[in-house]
Amino acid sequence: MRILVVTPTYNEAENVRQHVEAVLARPVRPDVLVVDDGSPDGTADIVRALAHEHPGRVELLERSGKLGLGTAYVAGFKQALALGRWDVIVQMDVDGSHDPRAIDDLLAHMNGADLVIGSRYVPGGQVENWPWSRRTVSWVGNLYARTVLRTRLRDLTGGFKAWRTDLLARLDVDSFAANGYGYQIETTYRALQAGARVVEVPITFRDRELGESKMNTGIAVEAVSAVWRIRLTPAPSARAARQAGSGDDAAGRR
Repeated sequence: MRILVVTPTYNEAENVRQHVEAVLARPVRPDVLVVDDGSPDGTADIVRALAHEHPGRVELLERSGKLGLGTAYVAGFKQALALGRWDVIVQMDVDGSHDPRAIDDLLAHMNGADLVIGSRYVPGGQVENWPWSRRTVSWVGNLYARTVLRTRLRDLTGGFKAWRTDLLARLDVDSFAANGYGYQIETTYRALQAGARVVEVPITFRDRELGESKMNTGIAVEAVSAVWRIRLTPAPSARAARQAGSGDDAAGRR
């Protein structure tokens, strides 16, 4: 399989080199696309240097400012789909929370799956170095989303995922409206609505050691409010069918 790892960054100069080099070292030889939101700390300069050191395997997509996690992934996915060079697209954090070695586990489960989620909340999964307050918020948030969306998936807010490219091509990635944790919930739910085969595999999630977390109260609140919008908004395929039906009706009336 041809693999691309998409990683959004904002002020990750302390982490990005170690992350990219660890990903490139995996035996499946993935390529890397870093989507940087105009980091003022020189993150993009480091990625440019890495692209020079690893020609053809590291790409940089620069954006004009801090536009949000969800839109960063949308931009990265769209560029990857337009290029059409990869069979699987992996999304993951740059800060060490997601161990690049776990890419191997996710890819090992791609046979028979369209989307593989690195899960903290299935047997064998765990979280390290989080205070009890953040553990509680994450666990309760997943329970809430799971209940509202009526799914058995355990880790809806996790951001370590491996997507088959053909699944992403079927989804309308421009329709993803949520950001932060809400984006993670929305994309997984849209995959389920599209009939995707979704598998969870256990991972160990570790809190970042370097740099500043982007998590804040606003992101958590946005995720809670997004869950009901996600459930009540028809899937892109249903919206397209409805619009096509309306067009046919209008044509018939004419």
